[in-house]
Amino acid sequence: MSCRVFYLSLLALSLTACGSVNNKQAQGSFAYQYKPEANALVIPANLNKPKQAQDFFVSDKINHQGPIGEDMDIRAPSLVLPVAASSRVVDESTIAIIWFDKVLEDKDLLEFIEKVVIEKLAEDKITYNYIEEDIEVTLSKVIEGATSLKETSIKREGIKTAIIESDWYHNEVDVGWIDTDIQFSKSLRFRYQLLAKPHGRSVSLRVSLVDFLQTDETGGRKIMDPIDKQRAEKAILNELIAAVDYNYRLQQRADRLTRANQKLVTIGKNIEEEAGYVVEMGLDDLWDNMPLFFEKHGFIISDLNEDKKIYYVDFVKPDSSVWDSIWGQDVPVIDVNDANYQFVLAPLDELNHKTAVTIYNSAGEPLSLETLERIFPVFEQGLSFRNVF
Repeated sequence: MSCRVFYLSLLALSLTACGSVNNKQAQGSFAYQYKPEANALVIPANLNKPKQAQDFFVSDKINHQGPIGEDMDIRAPSLVLPVAASSRVVDESTIAIIWFDKVLEDKDLLEFIEKVVIEKLAEDKITYNYIEEDIEVTLSKVIEGATSLKETSIKREGIKTAIIESDWYHNEVDVGWIDTDIQFSKSLRFRYQLLAKPHGRSVSLRVSLVDFLQTDETGGRKIMDPIDKQRAEKAILNELIAAVDYNYRLQQRADRLTRANQKLVTIGKNIEEEAGYVVEMGLDDLWDNMPLFFEKHGFIISDLNEDKKIYYVDFVKPDSSVWDSIWGQDVPVIDVNDANYQFVLAPLDELNHKTAVTIYNSAGEPLSLETLERIFPVFEQGLSFRNVF
């Protein structure tokens, strides 16, 4: 046998030894469990009992039938990690459950979370089925994981639910280098219960283990240790929470790109059929932001009429220097004459989503369509406020 093969054999054995450490069990001797308990101090009747401090008193009112020594599972309890935006856990609950509050206003929250669950199952290449269940049964299972009155006060009317059961997740451990045999296999199936409150702005997601099968050299068993069961449920739930957070970020990025590429300013007409600019912004918001536009593009506000939404401005074409272009501070210049202008703002729809901006010259006449088209590139960028927000 060559030195290389011998070295690799030793390395494999050492790795196997490291991997065989039982992380459920404490390391060291368990002789303490066989030591007899010390007898209480007996004080003669004719003597006063010494004062005993209760600072570190340990009660004997415990579960004496619980596991000790080698049978004690020392692993820390699993936790549900609310890493997704506006997610929250149920206090002091051992159930694998989490609540999501609405983040994306244009998305149905239950459908969004349900889509994440389905995509995660597809990513894991696990088939699934929808389960029909009585709403009262579903509510009782959700309330089982709640410990506060706030969480249990769910009205029955208008509740939306979705229950999904997965097919088997298989985990196998092989032995042997060439002819491998399955030394250990574990199979699990999970149920995903979604429940939306009547207002639709809060949705709970609970993961529960519905079936389990483990086989090894000692045979097979269908009962899972309670701690292992809880850890498996919360591990799956935490993966889903992370997937929800990832999908939130994807959707928010897509929304930002949409807004960045959206034409927020177009050439149109006001309600009097006069040519002007149409801005995708509410009247009050646009009115409040117009001074930013004026300041940046050479307009000086001389007067205003807030009731009629009119700005009276003086325009002086700003001077630009070579230093502005070098330092990136040059602003596109609006190609109109130095003069007095009126900017009149008016809503275009009942929902106040669009605002008409009509520009009148010193003679009270609206700027021509030709002029609006010539200066549109500057106004489109300025009135969209992309470089401000």
